Amino acid sequence: MPKIVTKKVKKVGKKRSADDMAGEDAPVVEKMATNGSVPVAKKSKKLVKKKKVIKPKRVLAKEEPEIPTPKKKVALFEQDGDDDEAEGLDEAADDDFDTFDNDDFSGDSDSSDEDDGDDGLLPVEKKSKKLDQKAAADKRLADEELQLNIADSETYHLPTSDELDSALKTDLNALKGRISDVMQVLGDFKKRKEPGRSRSEYVDVLHKDLCSYYGYNEYLMERFMNLFPIGTELIEFLDANDVQRPVTIRTNTMKTRRGELARALINRGMNVDPAAKWTKVGLVVYDSQVPVGATPEYLAGHYTLQGLNSLLPVMALAPQPNEVVLDMCAAPGGKTGHIAALMKNTGTVFANDASLPRGRAVVGNLHRLGVNNAVVSNLDGRMFPKVYRQGFDRILLDAPCSGTGVIWKDESVKMSRDKIDIQRRWTLQRELILAAIDSIDAKSKTGGYLVYSTCSVLVEENEAVVNYVLKKRHCKLVDTGLEIGVEGFVNFRENRFHPSLKLTRRYYPHVHNIDGFFVAKIKKLSNKKMDEKKEDEGENEAEQGNGGVEA
Repeated sequence: MPKIVTKKVKKVGKKRSADDMAGEDAPVVEKMATNGSVPVAKKSKKLVKKKKVIKPKRVLAKEEPEIPTPKKKVALFEQDGDDDEAEGLDEAADDDFDTFDNDDFSGDSDSSDEDDGDDGLLPVEKKSKKLDQKAAADKRLADEELQLNIADSETYHLPTSDELDSALKTDLNALKGRISDVMQVLGDFKKRKEPGRSRSEYVDVLHKDLCSYYGYNEYLMERFMNLFPIGTELIEFLDANDVQRPVTIRTNTMKTRRGELARALINRGMNVDPAAKWTKVGLVVYDSQVPVGATPEYLAGHYTLQGLNSLLPVMALAPQPNEVVLDMCAAPGGKTGHIAALMKNTGTVFANDASLPRGRAVVGNLHRLGVNNAVVSNLDGRMFPKVYRQGFDRILLDAPCSGTGVIWKDESVKMSRDKIDIQRRWTLQRELILAAIDSIDAKSKTGGYLVYSTCSVLVEENEAVVNYVLKKRHCKLVDTGLEIGVEGFVNFRENRFHPSLKLTRRYYPHVHNIDGFFVAKIKKLSNKKMDEKKEDEGENEAEQGNGGVEA
């Protein structure tokens, strides 16, 4: 009997499709109930059995993401560390994985059971394992390449002084290669140094090569090497000094707004964009079809050519309307115009410069910008305490300096700045900052502030000068209110400055893409000078690291 039933089922399967059989399920069941013949009963029983096989497959297909998910995660995360558990995964819940294997992951549903049984891993797991093996091989090759590079650097021969003298200093490629090699040796000196050579020998060779490659004198390069002890940062700084900064302009808010000015300049053929997030008046000029300093908007005083670094000290000064403000070194007048704009052309702005020709340029710029609350003077800044003692609410001192932050503007700085020149400059700066403090009224209701700034990056002209005035006068450093900038030095080599010098801000061309700059904001606390005894006590306290500032 079973043989007869099997033949009939095969004939039905060949002649009828699965949909036809599903549609005739009900009539077949009726025949079983009424006639009771054996062949029909066996046939309907077989058809019912096929229905049981089809239904679970459809139900499991819908629930496919839920059944294998927990066991799949366990296999993927633990296949490298626990082989036994991975092998037992196929033995547990065979029925579930039988239905899971029916889904075509490998492209051949018939062979998936055999592959999983042999390897104990799912196809996804196999691919993951291959990726892990490839990543390990890549890492091994990278490590081998690194060891080869280290081995090459270990065999580097440091040239002697005679070899350096005989070598051509005009061969820039050879100089650059030697600079890179010496920096690598200094980065891991114990392992890469040549036997019998000291660190100072490598530093001397690097010092001479940097001077030859970038065109600096030895004194200035030594200052920069002390300022940037990390070799990569030093190279970035030196490279940035040879790159021209972007052309920037400042909107004159007394005559127009930045958006209106930008639209007008774009119509003139300029490609401009807002300069930075921290300024609301600056614009960057990428290229222009017309001269930037000869447009009708420029001649009408809607804007002035001014670097972004020149905006910083005026923003830190924050002059208020109806105040009396002094710009002690005002030429060519860009910062004075900015001060007048922030004061909304009220109060009084004294624009002073010790150079008469430069003072004439200040007059022309202030007229063009529409400033009518300014008084232009030609006086040595050190004379103001005698002429107008304690007569100002706020003072901006953009002191004359070495210009080591704007070397790209004047290449002669590389060779002309030596120890004597720098000493003369910081001596003048100390005299000017004392005169500025003495000219401020500490009892001012809204002011009493001095902003000291330079376009230099040397510590001798910046932190050392501010630390000097903290010891000589009743004043303290306050926050500049600037969003960007690097904190000033508190400890620099053998120098120990007042802890509040971290409130000052430094700007570097390779970090901020503006000229090198320094800004400090000082609050005057008393109009009385410190007597000689207090000055000596203040110097002793400063040496002990306890201060020198009286609250």
